[in-house]
Amino acid sequence: MDSITSAAQAWLTDFFDESTKKEIQHLIENDTEELKERFYKDLEFGTGGMRGIMGVGTNRINRYTLGKNTQGLSNYLKKSYTDSDLKVVIAYDCRHNSDTLARTVAEVFSANGIRVHLFSELRTTPELSFAVRYLGCHAGIVLTASHNPPEYNGYKVYWADGGQIVPPQDGEIIAEIDSLSFEDINFKADESLIHLIDKEVDEAFFKASVENGSFDAKGKDDFKIVFTSLHGTSITAIPEVLKRAGYKNVTIIEEQAKPDGGFPTVKSPNPEEPEALAMAIKKAEEIGADMVVGTDPDSDRLGIAVRNLEGKMELLNGNQTMVLMTKFLLDQYKEKGFKGNEFIATTIVSTPMMEQMAKAYGVEFKTALTGFKWIGKMIKDFPNSKFIGGGEESFGYMVGDFVRDKDAVTSTLLACEIASNAKANGSSFYKDLIDAYVQFGFYKEKLISLTKKGMSGAEEIKQMLIDFKENPVESVQGSKLLWIEDYNTSVAKNVQTGEERTMHLPKSNVLIYETEDGTRIAARPSGTEPKVKFYISTNAKLDKAEDYKSVNSQLDTKIDGILSELNL
Repeated sequence: MDSITSAAQAWLTDFFDESTKKEIQHLIENDTEELKERFYKDLEFGTGGMRGIMGVGTNRINRYTLGKNTQGLSNYLKKSYTDSDLKVVIAYDCRHNSDTLARTVAEVFSANGIRVHLFSELRTTPELSFAVRYLGCHAGIVLTASHNPPEYNGYKVYWADGGQIVPPQDGEIIAEIDSLSFEDINFKADESLIHLIDKEVDEAFFKASVENGSFDAKGKDDFKIVFTSLHGTSITAIPEVLKRAGYKNVTIIEEQAKPDGGFPTVKSPNPEEPEALAMAIKKAEEIGADMVVGTDPDSDRLGIAVRNLEGKMELLNGNQTMVLMTKFLLDQYKEKGFKGNEFIATTIVSTPMMEQMAKAYGVEFKTALTGFKWIGKMIKDFPNSKFIGGGEESFGYMVGDFVRDKDAVTSTLLACEIASNAKANGSSFYKDLIDAYVQFGFYKEKLISLTKKGMSGAEEIKQMLIDFKENPVESVQGSKLLWIEDYNTSVAKNVQTGEERTMHLPKSNVLIYETEDGTRIAARPSGTEPKVKFYISTNAKLDKAEDYKSVNSQLDTKIDGILSELNL
């Protein structure tokens, strides 16, 4: 506790503002438990940058923790580009304090002689990624906590390629930040270096989204869409992009259209959660809509619901949406003729069905660690290869490479193109998905997330993953364990033969079991939330579409059995 108190007392100097000092003093005198939570560690970069609860303290998002990040990044930019007129672009989402924190970040950059393009109002994360390259910037920042609860905010860093920072840059930037004290932050803004941007970048982004996400789909006049921005930023982009692509029957959920960091109509602004899209699905049933689309606060994830075989709206998971989007794109490329350098990509915890499709189409398949920055990095690492599309199970997808992060704006348009075209051809998004299962194998996934908050929660998550590694199962639903993939050691071991192979990905706290029948179970801590996640993937052969319901039921039963065996 002495080290925590000492860290807190360092925030009582004259460098910090009076309200911050008053709150710290109150915690020291009256609430040692809360003081611990705020100072027991420094916020760290995870898979999506820095994200945390807002408030005073080293383990919180505030003007000082973000100011220190920005000072360190400013120093790093100056070392990396010694002869350049440095430029950065900054965007922010709907969250509480996002606008003021974005302004603080802009002021610190300007105080360090760096030119800043600051969006005049909230904008989507994919537009920020696009803007980095469009404006010729050396880096970009977006203030967002994605789909986290209202008390969170965050800070994501992008490099000149429009992708999130990756090794070795992330480590080098963190080292630069860690070398600083808070007193090293230069808050003295140079207003002449801060320039507000809006319509010019919007126009270029909308045009590029339509060009990349539109495929001359049929049936747009008869295709009905219900859209909800879940109080987030996508209201600034998706309705306009759909309109420009020719969709006229778009019903917006007005109760959720106004940006609001309190997210008053949902428990969580996360399109992975069925409850988040409940209002939109209800409206779709009322008006007979064909598709529901909902996005998270910064508009990089999308959830869609489509009519199932019974004609009822059903929320698809991220794997299902990703599979059909990728198949559609592969079909478009195949029609024009593959050139032999194309690839698709996903993450190690997403559906293995992506690899099966790549094999069937004869294109390269690449896998990455969880976190979309790794997929963006592939585009930079393989400049002579053509990225078709790819995504991750957590409802993120990227179409082509004009944006270098998951992009719910263009992906929404793509989903509508697929569904509208299918309906015009007498099928549906759902039926086309079943046909894909017949063609490539029926893969079904389930995600279990366990929330463990605070310092004690972090220890509990750590122990759960140790147990998962040190006490592996012998079989899963009667299928013997075959491989254990340990991404902490980069070694995959065949437990039956003793064979070992090296996995050529950066080290990460992920462990995956694979059984003889192809069942996969992955465990990892979240990089952005106090959660431990378990990913279950099962599969079966689907001989014909008519067998879908029975095989689907069998896979559901198998997943339930797996969860019971693992006590999840």
